[in-house]
Amino acid sequence: MKIGIIVYSQTGNTDAAAQKLKEKLEVAGHSAHIEKVTTVGEVKPGAKDIQLDSIPEVESYDGLVFAAPVHAFSLPPAMTAYLQQLPSLDERKVAIFVTKMLPFKWTGGNRTIAHMEKLCQEKGGALCGSAIINCAKGKRDQNIAEAVERLSKLF
Repeated sequence: MKIGIIVYSQTGNTDAAAQKLKEKLEVAGHSAHIEKVTTVGEVKPGAKDIQLDSIPEVESYDGLVFAAPVHAFSLPPAMTAYLQQLPSLDERKVAIFVTKMLPFKWTGGNRTIAHMEKLCQEKGGALCGSAIINCAKGKRDQNIAEAVERLSKLF
């Protein structure tokens, strides 16, 4: 299966998790590619006028993983703008993960996952799973490994 991992990352934690997932998917025999959502200039929390510099195409993928950090307890405006402009996902398998620093899921993780799921479902994606990765010191690598293991089995 050809899988696109579409990532918006600010500090590198989401990128690190995406790279580990890519490696795991390739070991399982899939073709996996990371594509990054980037913006023109810095985007502040709550920004409404977002200019995307890099807009990954999704049409060539059989499955998709969308990944973003939790930003101010919510989905970053750049990833919101990207997901809203997507064409139909045509019932493609879609998985989602978010990274965050605060230890509790209720500190934005659940809300961000729910927002991403809603946007993907509106585009016709067939959601197959999600993960919240806590990147706080000490357990970051272990939490990434556990999420990657779970997400890689969805495809």
